[in-house]
Amino acid sequence: MSKPLSFRLHASLRAALMASTLAATLALPSAVTALHAEVPLSGYADLVQKVTPSVVYIEVTAKSDPAEIASAQNAPDPFQEFMKRFGMPEQNFGQSPDQNQSPDQQPNGGVMHGLGSGFIISGDGEVITNNHVVKGATAIKVTLQDGKTYTAHVIGTDPMTDVALIKLEGAANLPAAKLGNADPLRVGDAVVAIGNPFGLGSTVTSGIVSALGRDIHAGPYDNFIQTDAAINKGNSGGPLFNTAGDVVGMNTAIYSPSGGSVGIGFSVPAQTIADVVAQLRDHGQVNRGWLGVMIQTVTPDLAQALGLASQGGAIVASVQPDGPAAKADLQSGDVIVAVDGTPVDKTHALPVLVAGIASGKTAQLSILRDGRPQTIAVTIGTLAADKLQLASASATDATGNTIAPLGLSVQPLTPDVAQSLGLPGDVTGLVVDKVAASSDNADRLQSGDVIVEAAGQPVDSSDALRRAIAGAPQKSAVLLRVLRDGKPLFIGAVIATM
Repeated sequence: MSKPLSFRLHASLRAALMASTLAATLALPSAVTALHAEVPLSGYADLVQKVTPSVVYIEVTAKSDPAEIASAQNAPDPFQEFMKRFGMPEQNFGQSPDQNQSPDQQPNGGVMHGLGSGFIISGDGEVITNNHVVKGATAIKVTLQDGKTYTAHVIGTDPMTDVALIKLEGAANLPAAKLGNADPLRVGDAVVAIGNPFGLGSTVTSGIVSALGRDIHAGPYDNFIQTDAAINKGNSGGPLFNTAGDVVGMNTAIYSPSGGSVGIGFSVPAQTIADVVAQLRDHGQVNRGWLGVMIQTVTPDLAQALGLASQGGAIVASVQPDGPAAKADLQSGDVIVAVDGTPVDKTHALPVLVAGIASGKTAQLSILRDGRPQTIAVTIGTLAADKLQLASASATDATGNTIAPLGLSVQPLTPDVAQSLGLPGDVTGLVVDKVAASSDNADRLQSGDVIVEAAGQPVDSSDALRRAIAGAPQKSAVLLRVLRDGKPLFIGAVIATM
């Protein structure tokens, strides 16, 4: 006798469910194993026991710089909380981070004492920490997990990445951490931080990777790992471990309204550390590739004015005379979209890419010039101390003769006006006298800007500016090259419909 249709359907469903359950059961061990490799179900005790001996605590004696302190205290601070380093008392923002003011500090300069962290990378006592931990140090004392103490000296520092290499004197057979690779990290991966917060000694916190490639405007080579592992004053220079026990970063900065951890910390990636330390060990300093340009972000306004399909790349605001870019005929207004085939998806990616190219080597720059793709070969130079790899125009992209289409009035740049603006006497252009509050360009141009080019054409009169606007390739926007506070930048100015 045949079974009812409903029974047969239910039987088929039960069989499917049983097969699915069996498959899931058979697959379960590998899934559990993969999960266990990422986040140990029993906690981090085994990992901590393995790696903690390589973590050290650093005490620094340094001479204070009252002028530097006063300057930093009085400076405007749009990124103050981002730039607050560990160990920096909030009321003393601007001191060398992790150096707490000592009672014996005198108004005319005195002694400061600070605490930080670090980690051993060789059995003979090489230790990595932050540059700001040992900056200006006159004496360095390093304490290991077993209580042994050593004096140390600085082998070399790199302020641009905040990495320092120090050496323990008379050390041998020390436990060393393994410097890993942060490239495989994913947002959400588990990490462990170990350091010396508030001078308490060995302290372990855990969290996840919150973001990668973070630019916090600390310098031209920002590429931080962001984590929510609790990091506080005194953690500077301490390692950030993955669950395999490899160092994937060095804890360097926090965002904090109060000075304590709010779950936003930043670490220098391991590959950056490895590259810097190799040069510090061999040369005592870091040599970087130099292109010789000032660059600017391609904003939506600039992309529109340039006729670009996307906002990727970095626009060349100016080319430094006699630099590598100038010799290769790179021009102001070119948009660099790739270096040796690696895309420049964000502006700050360019200096990082160029810095990693050895001086004397030839790099292939993929650019857009007047909207057309080209490839330019550039022989990379050496970034010396008196040169800036990223002299960003710091454009806010904010932008009697009235230029009605732009909603502003201008006046000729006379030698006297140029002198008052700190410009060379041979500069030609138009000074922005006033920008109408109702103009679309009120947040792009500002009084005192000097317009030197419009749509690629030099302008030295209001009529020349009007002709350039009328002939602009994009009828809704015009690309202006201006000088603001003496620094060149491009602005995509909106052309009002008349």
